[in-house]
Amino acid sequence: MGRKRIGYENDNHLSAFDRARDELFSHILNCGVLEADSHHRKEWFDDTLDYLGQRHPSLSAAKLATLRELGERFCQPVISDDRTLKTN
Repeated sequence: MGRKRIGYENDNHLSAFDRARDELFSHILNCGVLEADSHHRKEWFDDTLDYLGQRHPSLSAAKLATLRELGERFCQPVISDDRTLKTN
């Protein structure tokens, strides 16, 4: 028996916001925006959120703003916990 492929074909229960969020995170990981300077990152987010708004027209401006905030947080560097780095 073949295995069922899990993907968007089977995830019709996801909301437009959830699909757009997943798309945004995928774009972030695949487009190299993590290494971009702040000016280029801002332009990239402007263009990408415009694209996602066109691709998912049911998303309100507030939902797109939330997506941008999530994406910008996703791009922030991980803050290390210095306590775990110290040796006794």
